[in-house]
Amino acid sequence: MANAVTQVLTTVNAPYGAAVSAHQLAAMIVDLKSAIDCNAPVFAFFSEVPLNVQEQFMAAMGVDASQASQVADKISELSGYTLPLAA
Repeated sequence: MANAVTQVLTTVNAPYGAAVSAHQLAAMIVDLKSAIDCNAPVFAFFSEVPLNVQEQFMAAMGVDASQASQVADKISELSGYTLPLAA
């Protein structure tokens, strides 16, 4: 699980010069405000991290997958981009 967390943080932070922690990202991926605000690390999580790694990260961080799916749905709707976690 630690490998999934590291992989996710590298993917969401590096391209955007962000410094989001695992706990911050876990909170943001279940917050609809992240979708509305077009939060780049959250979009990167849902669009650039493979689904199985997303699931491992959510399990490791205790994230409610259904809430994260709602955020992915909203991002997909707003961006027109199909996301694997969007229902």
